[in-house]
Amino acid sequence: MTLLNSNSGIMPFGFNDVFDIDRFFNSKLPDNGFHQTLPAVNIKETKKEFNIEFAAPGFTKKDFKIDVDQDVLTISAEKEHEEHEENDNFTRREFSYNSFSRSFTLPNTVSGEKIDAHYNDGILKLSIPKKVASKTLPKKEIKIA
Repeated sequence: MTLLNSNSGIMPFGFNDVFDIDRFFNSKLPDNGFHQTLPAVNIKETKKEFNIEFAAPGFTKKDFKIDVDQDVLTISAEKEHEEHEENDNFTRREFSYNSFSRSFTLPNTVSGEKIDAHYNDGILKLSIPKKVASKTLPKKEIKIA
């Protein structure tokens, strides 16, 4: 079997310019308009809680879903936008889709039932309170009766 080289002269003139096989297979895939990017996250620990901040502009409160399942905190968001305009001379339809999902394993020092979340100015803030540490009781001798 003989492999044809596109520069060998066997192909008709101009064919290489129209259908460059090397460039075709090495090119990046076209952008399809769908984007999934992970938002920047800041995590801060204080004596009483963990604070998590997500930079997620362009979403609304209803776009977010926050779940805790078996000590795994999952924050996800999904947003679809569509515009449609019809006129006598043209029809225009544009749409976009954006989503993300992040999961975090909660340490056993926090209370997953008392998570508080707020979304304002493109920033999602979560406060995860720490469990109250049980006080260690001093050693006590038990007398046998």
